[in-house]
Amino acid sequence: MLNLVLVGFMGTGKTTVGRKLAKMFGLKFVDTDHEIEQVTGLTVSEIFKKYGEVRFRSEEKAAVRRVTRNHSQVIATGGGVVLNPENMERLKETGIVVCLTAAPEVIYQRVIRKKNRPLLRTEDPLHTIKSLLAERKSFYEGAHVTVDTSNREIDGVIAEVGRIYREYSAKTKE
Repeated sequence: MLNLVLVGFMGTGKTTVGRKLAKMFGLKFVDTDHEIEQVTGLTVSEIFKKYGEVRFRSEEKAAVRRVTRNHSQVIATGGGVVLNPENMERLKETGIVVCLTAAPEVIYQRVIRKKNRPLLRTEDPLHTIKSLLAERKSFYEGAHVTVDTSNREIDGVIAEVGRIYREYSAKTKE
């Protein structure tokens, strides 16, 4: 069975949606950030603080290589996984890649209370969100499908992504 890969900016619901979809389909749930933390023994924030973004992206690439060796799983990725074309290529080879999106203001409201977002440790986090979204727009467009999670109930998003996954899986079996 194919993987269901969730990409998108932080705060768009990748982990929450991914866990519920994995349970719904009886698939394993994998979070690439969690994989990185397991291997390094450090949190994502600690990696950024101690070694910087370049080192984190290297760990992220290795995590993508590891998780894409398996099938029949839901993979939630870090928001910047799309920045490396090799990551996207590997993710697309093993399944359907769904990009979850949300309006910058919605993302801001979802993540502002969390202190584990190293890229948002700025004077104006909303401006940073808008800038990063603009920089990554063309990368996120590399996904097979995009689903906007702004102002939507989680169950509606899960139903939509689940339908997309079932349809895509049926097409690849033909």
